[in-house]
Amino acid sequence: MENTKSKDPLHGVTLQIIVEQLEKFYGFDTLGELIKIKCFTENPSIKSSLTFLRKTDWARKKVEALYIKTLPKIK
Repeated sequence: MENTKSKDPLHGVTLQIIVEQLEKFYGFDTLGELIKIKCFTENPSIKSSLTFLRKTDWARKKVEALYIKTLPKIK
């Protein structure tokens, strides 16, 4: 069996890791400007953001897209 690596940049990355890395890189102020959702602008926290993003598919997709776009800068 060949051991091939997935080409999906989100493979093996949890939503919590994505939010934590984006918050560390941008901060909640900038995240709130880039993605206009309340969990980043009003009393933001990792926990409240994860709760909202797990329930809201469209918002999670925007966060994942920003993560993929930002990934080269993070590494």
